[in-house]
Amino acid sequence: PSLVYVSREKKPSHPHHFKAGALNVLLRVSGMISNSPYILMLDCDMHLNDPSSARQAMCFHLDPKMSPSLAFVQFPQRFHNVSKNDIYDSALRACFVVKWPGMDGLIGPMLSGTCFYMKRKALYGTDIHKDMDLSELKKYFGSSNKFLSTVITSINHMQNDAGVKEFADDKIQEAKFLASCTYEQDSQWGEEIGFLYHSVVEDYFTGFILHCKGWKSVFCNPSRPAFLGSTTTNLNDTLVQGTRWNSGLMEVLFSRFCPLVYGLKSRMPLLECMCYAYLAAQPLYCFPAWVLAIIPQLCLLNGIPIYPKVSSPWFAVYSFLFVSTLSKYLWDVVNTGGTTRTWWNEWRVWMIKSITAYFYGTLDAILKLYGFRKASFLPTNKAVDDEQQSMRYQMGIYDFQASKMFIVPLVTIVILNMISFVWSVTGKVIYEGRFSELFGQVLVAFFILMVNYPILEGMIFRTDKGSIPISVTLLSMLFSFGLLLFGSVFVTHADKQ
Repeated sequence: PSLVYVSREKKPSHPHHFKAGALNVLLRVSGMISNSPYILMLDCDMHLNDPSSARQAMCFHLDPKMSPSLAFVQFPQRFHNVSKNDIYDSALRACFVVKWPGMDGLIGPMLSGTCFYMKRKALYGTDIHKDMDLSELKKYFGSSNKFLSTVITSINHMQNDAGVKEFADDKIQEAKFLASCTYEQDSQWGEEIGFLYHSVVEDYFTGFILHCKGWKSVFCNPSRPAFLGSTTTNLNDTLVQGTRWNSGLMEVLFSRFCPLVYGLKSRMPLLECMCYAYLAAQPLYCFPAWVLAIIPQLCLLNGIPIYPKVSSPWFAVYSFLFVSTLSKYLWDVVNTGGTTRTWWNEWRVWMIKSITAYFYGTLDAILKLYGFRKASFLPTNKAVDDEQQSMRYQMGIYDFQASKMFIVPLVTIVILNMISFVWSVTGKVIYEGRFSELFGQVLVAFFILMVNYPILEGMIFRTDKGSIPISVTLLSMLFSFGLLLFGSVFVTHADKQ
């Protein structure tokens, strides 16, 4: 086998389209070198763990009943550096254990950015057909005649005789031309051909468009992990990565490619559309999360009940919804091999991401939508250099060495809920005897504090390097008092209305 290293040309005056642009360069250069009909995509932090994965994928790709419409075979991402407790949900259990197998029962799982075998022809677009001449193909694939000959070979299912027998100077020069930053001008690369540029989550968007065009996918999950890699093992990188992903998802949701609109117009099955729409709209959880973390507590501090009394029949309805939501998710986790600790940790991570990554991702997408911000792509560091930080992760202890942008909102909400809980229990419940009408709000504040106990611990009881700095606590207290002041005025005014 031959190993070819490709370094594409980049210039500030030409957009390079981040990971999708790099993949398209590799797609073109590999077409010149080998033009293999199937391509394995791996991130730089993943490695092959089972050499039979190619054979497993080809069982699907070469199946005559399935092959004509099969675009890619997706393997789950597995990570060697995930701790037993997985306090940051770094293994993405819900995706690869619940959602992707579920979508496999429809027309296939979403493209996950790595660990998949892709059919080259699927990336060349469905509008490309055998009878197109070179001038038409150049409008799609660019001006390289030698590369176009490989495209024709792929489209016509001709025998590939390119091989990697020798690297002639003209082939090397052509590969350099294909990797130049100007090659994609006046072509459809990133628009209709290759990995698509519409969003920074090029995997989600490219997979969605492939499914819209009638292609299918398969989820292959062997007992022995086919691939292993590294994942984020600290809070800061987890939230940075989550912000980037959620920003890209919101870009798709706010565009003409909204899954519930574009997907249905493309005659994608309704349930598959709903799966894509659910993931794209997931960042919007930030709004109810912020409301639930603030409004009941402000009303509680001002003695304003917003839930039914314990004696009211409607209280049973609210209680049922609350308990059934927790129970349903617990059943999902346990039924797929998880534990109650996994369930509790994932609840906490969901709350943390809703307040931070979902919110900032949504805000970033809105700013880009109105032209106030350009798209950006920050690679996530998955190699932990701090030995103590790695040790804390393995022990299941949160490390709050993260950006203030992430930590301050979390600490602010915890302080607000702590003040609300203590004040209401001592003043409203015990002293004024308003247990029945305020119990629902007291329960919400208590639940938020219990789920986010590691934040309380890092703020009050811990003194190690991974604890929450005093400066962050003081700044969060300032924001909390501001929320108490202005929020109380707002809810009191609203109550009078």
